[in-house]
Amino acid sequence: MNMPLYDIGVASGLLSGILFGYVLEAAGFGSARKLTGQFSLKDWAVFKVMFTAVLVAAVGLYLLRLGGMIADNSVFVPTLFFWAIAAGGVLIGTGFAMGGYCPGTSAVGIAAGRIDALVFAVGMIVGTSVFAWVFEPLQGFYFAAKGPDAQRLPDLFGIPEWVVLGLLIVIAIAGFLLGSKLERARGGPFTAEDVNA
Repeated sequence: MNMPLYDIGVASGLLSGILFGYVLEAAGFGSARKLTGQFSLKDWAVFKVMFTAVLVAAVGLYLLRLGGMIADNSVFVPTLFFWAIAAGGVLIGTGFAMGGYCPGTSAVGIAAGRIDALVFAVGMIVGTSVFAWVFEPLQGFYFAAKGPDAQRLPDLFGIPEWVVLGLLIVIAIAGFLLGSKLERARGGPFTAEDVNA
């Protein structure tokens, strides 16, 4: 069984991108102020929205596989290269904290007319180009510390997938409660007026 727009390529990608951008802007993620609020623990919207998206996707894919609507092997699972992922996490986290945007939210910020998002996107393009230029000498580091091919959490821990999903839901609930408590203690979250200031 094919899902709607499954084989249409560009059309489904464009529709998904527009919907994703709309949701990001509606959540206030086109503003660097809203995004950096997560790092000061004043505004937990980033955690709440993104963790909710992860849970919806994870549970949705699990149910689609159980219902036979998609094959077990139809979702690509990348192989972990530990040092590359660790270095990339530090770099993108630093850029996110300093610039207030990630690649997706910078596109939303540009669409909303924010000059800082445009500056961030230009820096991202320059950084990506520099990485491509120096990739060959870095290949040894990039491919070091390779994990098992396409390993998922249920495979890693040897437990059923529904248990992992249940644990993720518990972590999300605990994170939402903690985040709301910290928001109240720090005078957050940011309002629409704060974000658009």
